[in-house]
Amino acid sequence: MKSFVPLSLALASTVAAQRSITVYNACPFTIWPALFTSAGGRPTQATGWEAPSFTKVAFTVAADWDGRIWGRRDCDFSVNPGPNSCLDGGCNGGLLCDVNTGTGVPPATLAEFNFNGGGNDWLDVSLVDGYNLPMRIDNNVGCAIPSCPVDLGPNCPTALKGPFDSTGFPVGCRSACNVDALNGNAGNSPNCCSGQYGTAATCPPSGVEDYSYFKGNCPNAYAYAYDESSGTALWTCATSLNAAYTITFCP
Repeated sequence: MKSFVPLSLALASTVAAQRSITVYNACPFTIWPALFTSAGGRPTQATGWEAPSFTKVAFTVAADWDGRIWGRRDCDFSVNPGPNSCLDGGCNGGLLCDVNTGTGVPPATLAEFNFNGGGNDWLDVSLVDGYNLPMRIDNNVGCAIPSCPVDLGPNCPTALKGPFDSTGFPVGCRSACNVDALNGNAGNSPNCCSGQYGTAATCPPSGVEDYSYFKGNCPNAYAYAYDESSGTALWTCATSLNAAYTITFCP
């Protein structure tokens, strides 16, 4: 006989299984956060929204959620909404990123989560797709804090600097892999860890152009595809702690 579970207990179990994420814009300008789900149930939170300065949005995701959150700068969705609607970080779909293909246009600082990691939450601040906004991921249970709190735009190496806003200020710093992709050279690149460089052994950080700029300024961020060897790129927090996370832009 199938056992009966009271509805109140079932709902409580469902709520407990969800995870809490807050996105806070501490920047002195409006940004447009975006959310993409790679695996697990899609949250009810919109895949993109406008966030004026010093505002926050809180939502829950499934216990097995795997996805990314990032910010977009200088957006105008009134004409031709899509990946070019923002100066950086834009996505297919415009304001609301497409749930299947709206992963964001580099350069973009990413907050990445995997809540289905065999007893651990896995999380990082990634610069693999370049940088466009300072970011920190806090939690309420004392776990490690991934971050890139530095504005990498102004001092970005010349070949990687950009895009630029209407005043000529750099609002991004591309990764060397992104530059290779723009030049059609990403298929066999030490900067992208692709082709003959497709393993950790054949793609050391010493072979990635300007790795030291990103890692030196943001040592607790993921700076290139195989940066786990640094020991300060990918972070864990025990799933049993049921951590609530806060992503802060411009911490």
